[in-house]
Amino acid sequence: MRTAHLGRFLTSVSLLPFSHAPVLPTKFPKSPRSFLHCLRSFRAQTLSLASSMASENVSTAAPDDSKHGFSRPEMYKENLAGTVDAYDRHVFVCYKKHEVWPPRVEASESDPLPKLLATTVKSRKNDMTIKTKITICEAREEAGFLDGDVLIFPGMIKYRGLTESNIDSFVEDVMVNGKPWSAGVQEEIAGSHVFVCAHGSRDVRCGVCGPVLIEKFNREIELRGLKDQVFVWACSHVGGHKYAGNVIIYSPGLDGKIMGHWYGYVTPNDVPEFLDQHIAKGEVIRHLWRGQMGPSVEEVKGTDDQKVPNGELTDKGKNENVGGCCQGANGVSCCMTANFEKNKGIGETTEAHKKQGHQSSWSGPLFEERNVRIAVGVFGILAAATVAYKIYRRSG
Repeated sequence: MRTAHLGRFLTSVSLLPFSHAPVLPTKFPKSPRSFLHCLRSFRAQTLSLASSMASENVSTAAPDDSKHGFSRPEMYKENLAGTVDAYDRHVFVCYKKHEVWPPRVEASESDPLPKLLATTVKSRKNDMTIKTKITICEAREEAGFLDGDVLIFPGMIKYRGLTESNIDSFVEDVMVNGKPWSAGVQEEIAGSHVFVCAHGSRDVRCGVCGPVLIEKFNREIELRGLKDQVFVWACSHVGGHKYAGNVIIYSPGLDGKIMGHWYGYVTPNDVPEFLDQHIAKGEVIRHLWRGQMGPSVEEVKGTDDQKVPNGELTDKGKNENVGGCCQGANGVSCCMTANFEKNKGIGETTEAHKKQGHQSSWSGPLFEERNVRIAVGVFGILAAATVAYKIYRRSG
């Protein structure tokens, strides 16, 4: 009798809303030994489910576009200009695919390369004086960019083969002393490079908007025959999740100098304008502009806000609040300090964009709400199975 009741109870647990919930038989064995075997099988399936979710970062339900996508209510609610901290160089480290990045890729025990780089840079922060951002970007083996390859802007430099064993020399040579890396071969990169935040484990909005924008960029690039001139990358958290889609473009301006411009609230409908106006003509898209490489908007108030080094500002949007634009660094700055302690939540405000006390930032993510829901659900199943087993043992 009690075995039957426990069987029905566990069956109800197995019907929890998971796409791959543990499966229990419709009829339970009556003998204690057989029932115990069934319970252990159920427990093993549950643990397997937990492991799968952790490794693949599976969401229990499709994200709601009206809540997390391009039609969410918060779109276009805030002025964007001035929401980028001042910096003079951007270092991107190629590492795996964006779908497998953990929420805090720079602190993950299972991702030693980003973690060791973050730790090393932090330990040398007092030796670095120029503001630099570090971001993870997706490795693209088909394009010749492998795990451990490093891209440096505005220098348009590429280094291959950063590993845990040579991080110290990279930081010492390139970051601190501004010299070519003694353990690597310096290569030049060309063209325009578009980085789109697609760090879904950090924030659902970036996970929803980023991949769609990347697909749209690649489609429009192919239509224009620009596959050898414009390159699109998925990148990790860059700050300002509420402005998703977030896009950073490093491309030559009218004077040939490389500039980095940040955009927010970008939708697929904006992609042709970025290719035809920003990249082709050097015109900054004013109503989506967040800031650029160089001094922050606050640091250059009073300068001419009608032009930026990359060309004329276009004004095709509703947002008129664009502050002064500024000339960024054009050489390779190889020094920086770090501030890895600032971890912003999903509800980050404009306070997160004020001038930082340190000279560098790592694009470091936090746990996402959906991961918490998954964990609670999985542990709930385990707890239910454990309680059922204890009840069964007491029943004799």
